[in-house]
Amino acid sequence: MNPKLKLIVSSLLAVFLLTGVCFAKGKVLSDDEIFDQVRRDLAGDPLVKGGALIVEVKDGVVTLKGTVEEQKAKARAEKLVKKLRGVKSVVNELVTKK
Repeated sequence: MNPKLKLIVSSLLAVFLLTGVCFAKGKVLSDDEIFDQVRRDLAGDPLVKGGALIVEVKDGVVTLKGTVEEQKAKARAEKLVKKLRGVKSVVNELVTKK
C-alpha cells in the first residue's frame, strides 16, 4: 500500500475511534440504568449491605431510604452512589440504628 494512503487511512481510523470513545463517554444513562447500578453497588458493599434499602431515581437524582447499622455505612452508601456515572446528586434519607 502506498505510504501516503496508509497514513491517510490510519488518520481517518484514529479520528473515527476517538469520536466513538468520546460519544460513549458522553452517553446519558437512563434512570433505570442508574437504579440498577446503584442497587448492585450497594448490595455488594460489605459495610452498607444495601440489599434491603429503598432506591429511587428521578432525572439522575438518587434518593436513598431505609436503615443501616451505623453512620459509616450511611456515609459510605452516599459516597458509592455519588461516584456513579449519570448521578447528578444524592438525597440521603438513610437512618442509623446506632
